[in-house]
Amino acid sequence: MDREEPFVVTVASEKGGVGKTTLALNLAVYLKALCEDLPVTVASFDNHFSVDGMFAIGPRRAGTVAGLFSGVPASDLARLGEYGVQFLPSARDLQAPDDDSLHLRRAIARSGLPGLIILDTRPILDYFTRNALCAADLILVPVKDRPSLVNVATLRSALGAPESQDRMWIVPSLVDGRLKLRNGIGVGEFLTLSARERGYRVLDFCISKSPKVEGLATGLSGRIHPVLTRARSTAVHQQFRKVASFVLSKFQEPGRSRTTLEKAGEAGNFPPGKVRKLVAECPVCRKNSTEDIGHFFLHLRTRRRGMLHGACLHALLEKLETPAPESADILIVETPEEYAASEGVLLHFFESEEEDLTRETRAGNSRLLSACLEGVIGRKSEEWFREVIFVSLEENRLSGFLTGKAGEDFMALRRKALRSAVGRERRTGPPGAF
Repeated sequence: MDREEPFVVTVASEKGGVGKTTLALNLAVYLKALCEDLPVTVASFDNHFSVDGMFAIGPRRAGTVAGLFSGVPASDLARLGEYGVQFLPSARDLQAPDDDSLHLRRAIARSGLPGLIILDTRPILDYFTRNALCAADLILVPVKDRPSLVNVATLRSALGAPESQDRMWIVPSLVDGRLKLRNGIGVGEFLTLSARERGYRVLDFCISKSPKVEGLATGLSGRIHPVLTRARSTAVHQQFRKVASFVLSKFQEPGRSRTTLEKAGEAGNFPPGKVRKLVAECPVCRKNSTEDIGHFFLHLRTRRRGMLHGACLHALLEKLETPAPESADILIVETPEEYAASEGVLLHFFESEEEDLTRETRAGNSRLLSACLEGVIGRKSEEWFREVIFVSLEENRLSGFLTGKAGEDFMALRRKALRSAVGRERRTGPPGAF
């Protein structure tokens, strides 16, 4: 999968000793083993020099991870290391240059580094950890006990908007399979159930505690060895392979071009939560729509949002048997439970003056419509279940919808349309009332 900018994985925890650095370093090695052609770069904001201990080849050269915050291009800082992994040399004393949580994110956007970047963070929610969280496409949080799980709430709070929190996954770590809690419940099962009760996303397997793996980071030479080469006989080997496969699946997910999103965010000074679920391309023509005047759309369940070009929306609506009313302010697209076997989707037009769903029509199942909805929803049609999409019939720029009055008006219309749908359902029953 080609990307103009790297996919960023941040490994974070507010509690030390949970296996955070071991996970970050070994993840880089396993990713290269699973996908040899994938460029992988790893960096750490901690001062224990573990990254250097595993990947450094030859004498230390000038340039460290601190350069990311002083304007040095990341491509100039990266060094080719062991196992084909690039790394940014660690720094003894990192100093925060400002109070901008998006500093690193912009630096990575300009980095020129392809592929995937793994960021190991400090066991504290400081400037550098906040920057790593804001830069991340995926956040892995290892937890080994109840205190480390409780501390995850601080990270979730730092991420802000719910759509930003969707990037965070819990990884039960350093789990001793021999240890049982009350009623015979294992530690891994306890952590998984407790995390899900708190509303977190959790990997469906654990990283085991292994003395052999722990011994790979000790030695007189200071060299750290990966599980892949020195502990293949342990259960941890297969577990790290599963983590790497999970990360690859996230890296390969379709849906957005990070380059255009970052440019949109920088140009409009949008908060991170505003662009995390942004679809950069028009879902009909698949061309960048972040800088054009168009029609804003919002997928109700996932909060994915973006812009439809005016001509593309017109191409969809002109195929309707009943034309859209000129006075309509917002279009609502509703898919049935079994879209693939249906005749199409249901369309509702909402007029703010009437505060009612003034017209309802059905759009036939066409290749163009299916491709458009797949781009909006981010999933194939066989995975849809009563999806609801709101589309503004007013044209404006993306910045107007994300931070301006057009966006406020759109959200007010969406709320009115939802209230109208609830009223209709009470009067006529659930079918077609989204």
